[in-house]
This record gives sequence, C-alpha cells and structure tokens, in this order.
Amino acid sequence: MIPFEEARETILENVAPLEPVQVSLPDSLGRVLDEDVIAPFDLPAFNNSAMDGFAVRAADCCEFNTLTINGYIPAGGSATVEAAPGCAIKIMTGAPVPHGCDAVVPIEEAEEAGCEVFIRASVYPGQHIRCAGEDVRRGETILRAGTLVRVPEISLLASLGREFISVIRKPRVAILSTGDELVELGHALPPDKVYDSNSAALAAAVRAAGAVPVPLGIARDDHKDLQQKITAGFEADALVTAAGVAVGDRDFVREVLRELGVRQLFDEVAIKPGKSVVFGLRNGKPIFSLPGNPVAAMMTFEELVRPALLKMMGHKSASYPLVTAILQDPLRKRRGKTCFSPVRLEVVNGRYLAQSTVKANQHTGFLTTLIGADAMAVLPADMPSLTAGDEIYIHAIPNPLGVLEPRVEDTMASMR
Repeated sequence: MIPFEEARETILENVAPLEPVQVSLPDSLGRVLDEDVIAPFDLPAFNNSAMDGFAVRAADCCEFNTLTINGYIPAGGSATVEAAPGCAIKIMTGAPVPHGCDAVVPIEEAEEAGCEVFIRASVYPGQHIRCAGEDVRRGETILRAGTLVRVPEISLLASLGREFISVIRKPRVAILSTGDELVELGHALPPDKVYDSNSAALAAAVRAAGAVPVPLGIARDDHKDLQQKITAGFEADALVTAAGVAVGDRDFVREVLRELGVRQLFDEVAIKPGKSVVFGLRNGKPIFSLPGNPVAAMMTFEELVRPALLKMMGHKSASYPLVTAILQDPLRKRRGKTCFSPVRLEVVNGRYLAQSTVKANQHTGFLTTLIGADAMAVLPADMPSLTAGDEIYIHAIPNPLGVLEPRVEDTMASMR
C-alpha cells in the first residue's frame, strides 16, 4: 500500500487540463477561464449618477439655499441640458451627469417645490457620481486565464458585452458498476441481490464536481462483459469503475485492465475506508477502479477522483481546504492508515465542534453514517485513536452544486 498523500500526488502528476471550448456566458458558471479578458472600454463608460436626486454645481450649494430646476435626465436619457450657475437638473440613478455639474444631491437631502429645489445639506465635489473608468479602465486585464468563473465574474463580463467566453472543457467521465449481485434501478429485486447504488451516486458526484457523467450500466463478473464495457469507457476522458478490485475469486477488474493495456500506477492505498483503489493510465487517460462498498466508493471518489477531475477542468486548487475542529466524542483508529470519518458540525464561540455521525456499534460502511454529515474528519496515518476534546482537521463535504460550505447550526447564537 502507498500512503494517501503519495497516491493523490501520483494522480495529480498524471492528469492535465483539457482543451478550451467557447461557451455562452451563462454556461461558464463554475468553469475555469482559458483566456485573459481585456476591457474594451471604461466601466462606467460615462460619468453617471449613483442616486436619484439633483445634479448641481457644488460651488453653488451650501446649507439652506434654493436652486432653480432647469432640466430632467432619466436613466437611459442623454445629458443635453447644461446646468447654469444657480440651477439644478433633476436626475435619476444611472443617468449621465450633465456638463458643468460636479455633484448629485440625493432626493432625501432636497425639497422640491415647483421649479425650485431647496438644498438641506452641504454638498462637496464628486458626491454620488460614478466617474468614467473608476471601476475598470479600457485596455486593463480584468480577468486572467485560470480564474474560476463565479456570479461576480459573469456580471463583470456581461457589463463588458461578452456573450461567449473561452473556458476549459468539462471531462466526460464513464461510470461502470461491476458484479453479478447488482440489479438496475426500476427492476424487481430478486432474493439475494442488491440495487446498483454506485452508478447513481458516482454519476451525481461527477456532476457535482462539474464534469459530465457517462453511465455504462453494470458489467457482470465475466471477462468478456468486463472487456466490452471497459473498452467502451475508454472513449470518455476518464473511466471510474466500482467493485471487482479486491482479491476474491471473481474480482477480475485489475486483470482485465492489464489485458486492455492500462498501465497501473498503484493498486492499494493506506486509507480507511477503501484501501483497494487502482489508478492507471491508458493513452494518457486516467482510469480509477474503486471499491464496491458504497461508502468506500463515495469516499475514495471525493478524496482521489474529484481532485483529478478538478485539475482536468483547470482548477488551480484540487484539494479540499482543511480547517480545525474540536472533537466531541472518541474516534477509534489504528496507526498506519489515513482515516476519513464523517462528522456533523456546530459552531460555538467561533470554533467548529465535530460530532461523529457513526452511532455506537454501527459499521462505518453503513450509508446512514453519511446522512447528516457536514464534513469529513481527516485523521493522518501516524495519528492514534482520539478522545473528546482533541483538535482534528476536517474538510467540508460539497453540497449538490459542488460548493464547499458546511451546514452549520447555531451560527448566529455563537456570534451573539
């Protein structure tokens, strides 16, 4: 077995970002830019009002003085009117500031009466005016290749008129479950059989990571069936299989992968759960074979496969950010393996408190241990068993949109 850190490093060393594609601006959300974006014009493009109110000459204004209203400019209107000395122009938010005016008095600080406006507060030059180029200058590089496109980036790009943008392509990830005991969803469940949950879970995990799942169905414990379905999976950018990688009499996946020309870089990792993980390459494409236990399959996907997919999509950081938490109950562990244990988080006095979701005498491979978990405790290989009060590292479990944000209870109470 190789250490967890070495396994992840080996994977990341052997994958690279895919080629770029042009996508519409809304479709770029969550993608990584493959181009530098240079502003074609200033933002704002012209001096405009930040408030509904009156455009004035600041020198004309002092407290308790009255100006004559000699124009009106709505948003989208043109600044064809010029304010004469002692005059004001009524203006709406976003409208261009007329020539000669250097301040805007908000409606709340003025009192309109017929053709006159009474100014109730002092005025200084530049107040409530958004100046041309104040946010972005023409020719400025505003976003660089490698930037993750979020909602603010989309807003900025739209403000510059970008309809399409170049981003790294999403990998197509083939998913194959193996085993004679599996039954597809939608079919009756015979005695001594189990539904194939791994295909659905891994497809969801691939989608949550931002990639595109390509389901291959179920391969039986048969050389010919495995060869056919695994060969079909080579058409994708990556292949993930579940089960058939242990050392049982009918675990044929490793053997079939070798027969089909997959160069295996490792086949066991010192982690719990899920030590039986095979990683290899075929024509430069990553091949992952995960354990069949659903909990082990999901955990090994998150810790080993997801980072590879993120790198293939151009993300600068492919690993989970780790934060510290205070353990609230004991966790049993043997030295020698990196262990991942699901926990639920609470915030008290600004600190994360981590409560194990594994019930007393419950097997860690049960699916219910992941239900209600906010985060994963990451226990290094050289760490022994832990007791309540020990400080541990955790990383958040991604929500369905792939955002690493733990569900935290009592946050407002702890802030108070």
